[in-house]
Amino acid sequence: MILQTKLFDKLYRFGSVKEVLAKANEVKSGDELAGVAAEDATERVAAKVVLSNLTLEDIYNNPVVPYEDDEVTRIIIDGVNKRIYNEIKNWTVSDLREWVLSDTTTDYDIKRIRQGITSEMAAAITKLMTNMDLVIAAKKIIVEKTANTTIGRPGTFSSRLQTNHPTDDIDGIMAGIMEGLSMGIGDAVIGLNPNDDSVDSVVKILNKFEDFRAQWDVPTQCSVLAHVTTQMEAIKRGAPVGLCFQSIAGSEKGNTAFGINADMISEAYDLTLHEGQAAGPNVMYFETGEGSELSAEANFGADELTMESRCYGFAKKFDPYIVNTVVGFIGPEYLYNSKQVIRAGLEDHFMGKLQGISMGCDVCYTNHMKADQNDAENLAVLLGAAGCNYIMGVPHADDVMLNYESTGFQETATIREIFGYHPIKEFEDWMEKMDISHNGQLTERAGDASIFLN
Repeated sequence: MILQTKLFDKLYRFGSVKEVLAKANEVKSGDELAGVAAEDATERVAAKVVLSNLTLEDIYNNPVVPYEDDEVTRIIIDGVNKRIYNEIKNWTVSDLREWVLSDTTTDYDIKRIRQGITSEMAAAITKLMTNMDLVIAAKKIIVEKTANTTIGRPGTFSSRLQTNHPTDDIDGIMAGIMEGLSMGIGDAVIGLNPNDDSVDSVVKILNKFEDFRAQWDVPTQCSVLAHVTTQMEAIKRGAPVGLCFQSIAGSEKGNTAFGINADMISEAYDLTLHEGQAAGPNVMYFETGEGSELSAEANFGADELTMESRCYGFAKKFDPYIVNTVVGFIGPEYLYNSKQVIRAGLEDHFMGKLQGISMGCDVCYTNHMKADQNDAENLAVLLGAAGCNYIMGVPHADDVMLNYESTGFQETATIREIFGYHPIKEFEDWMEKMDISHNGQLTERAGDASIFLN
């Protein structure tokens, strides 16, 4: 294993695979904050050169957190199909990149090979790709999952309806849901981030959601994004949980900071599958975001992209319906500006799909970040081109409870129009029945929440 290269008459030596991975990453303020970033562009290129020549076996043998110390590492390594891994272990990272990007490599091929790769391998090839590479590579990967309906089928583009309210006022929440549904938003999930995450409040909101969904026969699934233990208790009290939610991290220590572990998520999965509202088999909903491990001092000297990829390796064990990278939510400490946010969104989407995850993206930014709504729309369009399964639908793109900016209702409708995409089939049929759309086009009734008050 060679961890050095010479560029412009200067020898660059790296101490470990972890250091190579970190310094090969594109510029991220979080990596700079953690002290793991390349010193300059030349060292970054040198790290990319070294990384491109490492074998997949080198990457496999050097996880960024040791196997014996970390539950997430064990889940990733133990999930590898050894026969497939042995077929490709002598490939270089560059070989894997070229194979994924090749015109002759199909979704079928990738579905098989992904069983032989680790999350660090997925991160490694991502660091050697341009933004356009990430779009075209992700586009060819199809990931379908089923709860009440099936997300990710070719030609579809979905949305999560997110009508958060600073006081959980049910009338305010429902007004946003009615408006969003009238615009064709919510086919992925109707999901609320609660201000009050007590069991009683979660049960009350879930019952309200399900009563409305059943009354209007809306083909979707509902979720209240409280802690997983709260949702489990809500299920035990009879609450109609469609998707069971939890934020996850790329290390055991990071998950401990979220108050979870693999056994707890396994219990939640089993409970939701057998007592939840959705038919399944995919009933979990996870959220991630580059930088969360550093926030918890749980990155172990690894870069934020590699830790993010490990989130998807952890998620894969529980076969979720959707995973959402909340790409710019943490702030400029981890992604400084729009360029970094756009890059991270494309990276996360590709890494997730490569590992078999039904990926969505909260195309978002905080108000103290060097980004604006035009930047969010740029990333949303790129994700549309890349075959992203879903994005957020937030009233006016402004989350008044979480205090960040995201995508609204118009963005999903516009991306569907640009690329000729449709909502999930059953949801689009419902839109036609409600006269919200006709022959795939929104009607004059679209956006009129009063249709649910008649």
